[in-house]
Amino acid sequence: MIKKYLFFTSLLCLNAFAQTGVGIGTTNPQQQLHLAGATGTLRVEGLNSTNNPYNGGAGKTYPLYVNSNGDLTLQLATFQNSDGTDALTSSTPLITTNLTMIAGAGSSTQSIVILPYTITVNRAAVLEIKYNISFNVYSTAVLTKIKDIYARRISTFYTVDGGSRRYGQASKCYYNNNQDIVLANAAEGTMYNSSTTYIPLTAGTHTIRFYGELNTGDVRKNTHVVFAPDNDSVFMRLY
Repeated sequence: MIKKYLFFTSLLCLNAFAQTGVGIGTTNPQQQLHLAGATGTLRVEGLNSTNNPYNGGAGKTYPLYVNSNGDLTLQLATFQNSDGTDALTSSTPLITTNLTMIAGAGSSTQSIVILPYTITVNRAAVLEIKYNISFNVYSTAVLTKIKDIYARRISTFYTVDGGSRRYGQASKCYYNNNQDIVLANAAEGTMYNSSTTYIPLTAGTHTIRFYGELNTGDVRKNTHVVFAPDNDSVFMRLY
């Protein structure tokens, strides 16, 4: 009976102490777990380089995250990460990513949605977006080379929830001045626009739309831009 009584008393003391917190190096814990002292730290061997594949080894440090269960982890979870695969393929929910301008009257600036992406967050957050979008520039839809004296500006950007503000703007200029040369070998090949931005989001569902834009100067010129012909990447992460 004495042993049972002592054991029961110990449990009562432990529970009473646990309700106020556990202190290491202090008798007055201010949190449920309180490590006191100027050099106090915490070691979790399940997160070291021997036991965790997301730990790259000695001499380096890595961000620590918390998953939905409250577990500490080194694994980075993202809303979108193409991670070397092509983010814009035939399975992307679009009719076309080609933009064609015909010479004549009208605006010399045209744009097209390259990729719409919907994201839902349950708290106010900051969204990091990195993208790399490829494109080719031609004179016509049959992929004729451009051989004139006019420059083309090819831009990419994205909007949030259909707003007018442009985020992550990037541009390249394509130009050939060889129309008087019969056998001119006009430059061709794939070019890329890349950008990294951080934007604030309120709680709720938001639509991110990536755009491609073409400008031919003061007047419209025959131009055909093929967006996403090569390996493209999109990365999104919440903070």
